[in-house]
Amino acid sequence: MTLQGYFLTLLQGLPVTLSLSVAGIFTACLLAIILSLLLSLNKKYLNRVIRAYLIAFTGTPLLVQLFLIYYGPAQFNQIKQYLPHLWSLLSSPWFCAYLALSLNSAAYTTQIFYGALKAVPSGQWQACSALGMTKFQSLRIILPYALKRAMSSYSNEVIFVVKGTALASTITLMDVMGYNQLLNGRYYDFSILILTGLIYLVINGLLSVIMRLIEWRALKFERI
Repeated sequence: MTLQGYFLTLLQGLPVTLSLSVAGIFTACLLAIILSLLLSLNKKYLNRVIRAYLIAFTGTPLLVQLFLIYYGPAQFNQIKQYLPHLWSLLSSPWFCAYLALSLNSAAYTTQIFYGALKAVPSGQWQACSALGMTKFQSLRIILPYALKRAMSSYSNEVIFVVKGTALASTITLMDVMGYNQLLNGRYYDFSILILTGLIYLVINGLLSVIMRLIEWRALKFERI
């Protein structure tokens, strides 16, 4: 097979890679915002639960999490018997990969967003308090500013999510890396790996440009 044939075959997995990336990024971002807000409320037992989740998902490899989510429920016949709708989701490779990516990225993104909230100057909190705002009302004002300041670090996490989709092929999902393994099994050609790397490089390059533009617009107020 020619290089063009390799490239066209690899592109067949691009929709799966992109769908996993986009869905995982948006879900993780939304979940991270919610968790950051909850952490900022300083509820003792709630914070312990959230921090346990953060430790579990930042302290273990994404590949292990992916295997646990995909293969773990299969050990319990009760899920298949009494929760058929949940079983249909957990038996889907795409959903399991999406869930693992989302939960993993949400843990890291929460640390980024919460760190940005803690880095907000105390004067802004005091100004909100002086206006008679509650903690939750203050967060509605301060959170957008903190998220803008966190864009630089968050852009790296977005790229990590795209790279993480390459692990989806380990649970039979035919993304770009899945077709790479298929072609390598048939032709054992080193150029297949180079083409695969170039596809991920282009995706991440475009993402980097997009995130830098978003960051530039988000921090435009500082240049006025």
